[in-house]
Amino acid sequence: MSGHQKFSNLTQNFSPQRKAKIAAKKAQLSEEMALCELRQALKISQAELAEKLQVKQPAISRLEKRTDMYVSHLRQVIQAMGGELEIVARFGDGEVKIKNFSEFDS
Repeated sequence: MSGHQKFSNLTQNFSPQRKAKIAAKKAQLSEEMALCELRQALKISQAELAEKLQVKQPAISRLEKRTDMYVSHLRQVIQAMGGELEIVARFGDGEVKIKNFSEFDS
């Protein structure tokens, strides 16, 4: 996989209509979803996601069945779907965004 891409590069070729559809769909998303449900809700095929991530379609199928993965890998998948990943720790009296996992170029 070639280096990290900026999020804006992933969506720059989307039509205004597609961007609007994605925005509307995001508003309807559940708080908890499996990756495959999220991809389907956003109307992105495994083949489209594979192309954005520069992998083959069967790799997406395997990825969606995984129960663990690197945060950096999950971030790439979420960004390829047009989202942004944040890691938040919730406690009884509040929550903290964990910044160790925030975006950085390697």
